[in-house]
Amino acid sequence: MEKGERWKILHKLIIINFALEIFYGFYMVFFVIGGGKYPLFKRAIYTPLEVIVKRRLYSIEVWIAIMGLSIYLAITELLPKIMNKVNIEN
Repeated sequence: MEKGERWKILHKLIIINFALEIFYGFYMVFFVIGGGKYPLFKRAIYTPLEVIVKRRLYSIEVWIAIMGLSIYLAITELLPKIMNKVNIEN
């Protein structure tokens, strides 16, 4: 296996890891914790604080994963294309 192939496999594994984390967090927030598929809205008044805190922690985890994936893709995919375009024009 060549060095370039290893980097491509690692790149795909990183993206898959971020995607799985995002889907897992959504699943936990909307299907497991709190027992509802939708946001709490008025049910938040009657929902125990522990449930709300757990949902918030998972949602924060999802946002961190989304931002991590966005930054990773910007650096590894978008930035090289921009740099190549700038180098071609100069």
